[in-house]
Amino acid sequence: MEEEVKGARPRKAAQPLVIPRSAAEEQRLKLERLMRNPEKQVPISEKPKEWAPRPPPEFVRDVMGSSAGAGSGEFHVYRHLRRREYMREEFMEKHAAQQRLGDEFQKKLDMNRRVAEERTEKRRKKRQKLKEKKILAKKAKKQLTKAADGADEMSSSEEEEETKSPKQTVDDSEEPSFMMGGR
Repeated sequence: MEEEVKGARPRKAAQPLVIPRSAAEEQRLKLERLMRNPEKQVPISEKPKEWAPRPPPEFVRDVMGSSAGAGSGEFHVYRHLRRREYMREEFMEKHAAQQRLGDEFQKKLDMNRRVAEERTEKRRKKRQKLKEKKILAKKAKKQLTKAADGADEMSSSEEEEETKSPKQTVDDSEEPSFMMGGR
């Protein structure tokens, strides 16, 4: 008789060893392993922090002198300090270049946003003008139909004057252009 050990986990069935032959197959195997237990949290690694040099010391205790008789180990200490200083300067230059690029990018975004708003406002005004023209045309058409109903008494010359005035208000030169990217 087998006794169950308290807290023991049941054994899993042995998985066959599969060696991926391509990157796609490796990715497929990883996805299959993740999808076996969809409730399990997937570890997503965070972006590593950017390397930054340690700040220079506020007070230097071993100042190397220029006197003769420096030991053979002093050169290595000097070389290490020099290398660290060059790395710090390079880091500061890269950081300044990134800052400059970021500022230029923000300026360009602002300029593009401002140009887009101006273009949108111009088009909005054009649509409003077209809408007003359509409304005027509809009113003129209604007046013409009303006038046509009671036009039996009017003379033909009066009708011509009424039909000419609404047509003059409609101007096709202000029609919107549907060219993409046009100004």
